[in-house]
Amino acid sequence: MTQPIKELTLLQPDDWHIHLRDDAALATTVPHAATSFNRVICMPNLVPPVKNADDARAYRERIMQQLATSDISAARKATFDPRMTLYMTDHTSVQDIEIAAKSGIVQAVKLYPAGATTNSADGVTDILACADVFAAMEKYNLPLLLHGEVTHAHVDIFDREKRFLDEVLGKIIASFPTLKIVLEHITTSDAADFVLAQGNRIGATITPQHMMLNRNDMLLGGIKPHMYCLPILKRATHQQALLAVATSGSPKFFLGTDSAPHATDKKEAACGCAGCYSSATALPLYATAFDSVGKLDKLEGFTSRFGAEFYGLPVNTNTVTLINTPMQIPTHYPYFNGSTLTPLMAGETLPWSIKD
Repeated sequence: MTQPIKELTLLQPDDWHIHLRDDAALATTVPHAATSFNRVICMPNLVPPVKNADDARAYRERIMQQLATSDISAARKATFDPRMTLYMTDHTSVQDIEIAAKSGIVQAVKLYPAGATTNSADGVTDILACADVFAAMEKYNLPLLLHGEVTHAHVDIFDREKRFLDEVLGKIIASFPTLKIVLEHITTSDAADFVLAQGNRIGATITPQHMMLNRNDMLLGGIKPHMYCLPILKRATHQQALLAVATSGSPKFFLGTDSAPHATDKKEAACGCAGCYSSATALPLYATAFDSVGKLDKLEGFTSRFGAEFYGLPVNTNTVTLINTPMQIPTHYPYFNGSTLTPLMAGETLPWSIKD
């Protein structure tokens, strides 16, 4: 009989989709991210958005200034590497792409369909009209990161991802066959199957919440606002499909938490914010998910190898160790202006924790 794994050492993971927000929020989000991850792909949907290389450079400087004053180890400070993205708008130019690609700090371009999620009002209103920008990204090998949902009011919120695949993404791939694309935070078996059917220039990130939870978890017994995110949690069958592809060893799928901080009072409101905060506990969450199907041997590829390989970056050489010792997720973290931040699955106990 195989003995259960009690300790697991992984190459240090990267987070290929994270929201650090800005200004006072960075005092909480930067040390949480830097404790677990080396590289992080920072989302650009600030207010105002990160629209060009100068904006990206200034944002990175603010993150690094906060890192320098954070109470984390010198070793973690030395390896933390925030990678910037541009926020694509209807007015993004070919020149913006060229300058970003040559800047050395911009890793990708993020496309939010206008109105799709938090701070997406400046997003693209007609994706298929962006051909010149996509061509420039293809030329300079700058990946396109997609929030893959249509935003038409008449489309059911649970169908928006599939409609995006059918109506938009297939056309982009056909027109720009060498453009690298990451379909971020996929939520359906349709998206998993779509990515599997494409060539090696199409990848996807999967969040802990979409791998561990479904819409019943969010809605049964009362609405749980801290599980509300966009794209929204789907049926259990979709959750199971995502867990299956994440743990399959396919290099097309890799870690992207989509960790998104919103103050507790903003989540627990009549119109609560979309987004789950998981950065500080992401590794135990993912380990718990992989362990639930007996696939801990596949965890390192998903967390630490496949994303770097997709982006053409070296795999990390430093390590982190998980131990099969229970940990309780904090009920909240202190946030700015006296507020608190409630993490995903707050107060629940996980079987895995990070070894000091």
